[in-house]
Amino acid sequence: MMGIVSELNLREDVAKLTERIMNIESVSGNEKALADQVYEALRGLSHLEVHRDGDSIVARTNLGRAQRVVLAGHLDTVPLPHVAGARGTVPATVTDGVLYGRGATDMKGGVAVQLALAAELTGPRFDVTYIFYDHEEVAAEKSGLGRLARNSPQLLQADFAILLEPTNGTVEGGCNGTSRFLVRTTGTAAHSARAWMGENAIHKAAPILVRLASYEPATVDVEGLAYRESMNAVRISGGVAGNVIPDYCEVEVNYRFAPDKNLSDAETAVRALFEGFDVERTDGAEGARPGLDQPIAASLVQILGQEPKPKYGWTDVSRFSALGISAVNFGPGDALLAHTDDEHVSQQAIRDCLNTLRLWLTEAN
Repeated sequence: MMGIVSELNLREDVAKLTERIMNIESVSGNEKALADQVYEALRGLSHLEVHRDGDSIVARTNLGRAQRVVLAGHLDTVPLPHVAGARGTVPATVTDGVLYGRGATDMKGGVAVQLALAAELTGPRFDVTYIFYDHEEVAAEKSGLGRLARNSPQLLQADFAILLEPTNGTVEGGCNGTSRFLVRTTGTAAHSARAWMGENAIHKAAPILVRLASYEPATVDVEGLAYRESMNAVRISGGVAGNVIPDYCEVEVNYRFAPDKNLSDAETAVRALFEGFDVERTDGAEGARPGLDQPIAASLVQILGQEPKPKYGWTDVSRFSALGISAVNFGPGDALLAHTDDEHVSQQAIRDCLNTLRLWLTEAN
């Protein structure tokens, strides 16, 4: 770490800070350069205790406040686009007050807001833990936040957490859970010229698709937010050659379930739908309840003056929920633009997010 000087000015306009962060490419697995810059910028702030675990950084105030909140965001992005002329790449560009580039929405605007607050707020009304972590956009076992939870769980303890994922500047409470299943059929292989000698496993999968097509997903009220569920076939495979009746077929099903359920409940529902078929759960992550009934959360919603919404996708608020910490999503940018070739965020949206969180963290009780 010797010799590294941070190029990040945490006290400049937060939109300009976002642009600088975007210009440091940090596709999952390649976060080190950005992590180095963040670490060096934070460890020069005397009011923060700074801890590093690989390419994840935790910075904390320790003022003895009655409550502690977490502001968390990931440093990595999905890979850069390969389409000629795509603007969601590196380096960033600015057109008419809009930042274009990889990570604009997901989620370097949010990271810039965290850094600006970390530098500015020496005496917030809550103690604040700022978490910057690696490997969010890839397999869960690589998650830097998960690694911190295993290695240093005491650093994550808090009364409330905000994940600065893009929400278009409104609070999105909790998140749906997600699970994946393989639903299988078997048959008997035969030469396709003598198909009657075999049993076609792909044909036998037709009822699986019929059940999915006729399935009516629920909308579930959880603590006043309406979570829409979904269950879909996302992949189907089978067959070995163009002249062989297939003796094997599997349909991959993704079930997005409301946070009133756990993984066991979700599996029970899927197995009931596909009764009579071989079903295997291959992956899953719990959802998270909104946690908006707490006064500390209600105060943020009050400042915004907007009705909170449910989070349909899965986010790391689930990891905080598993630790017993209520968490919400709140950050600049439109989640529908995340990972796109035209990824972008309004500079003003980043400033507005900063102003909202500054007010919330400094307003007297």
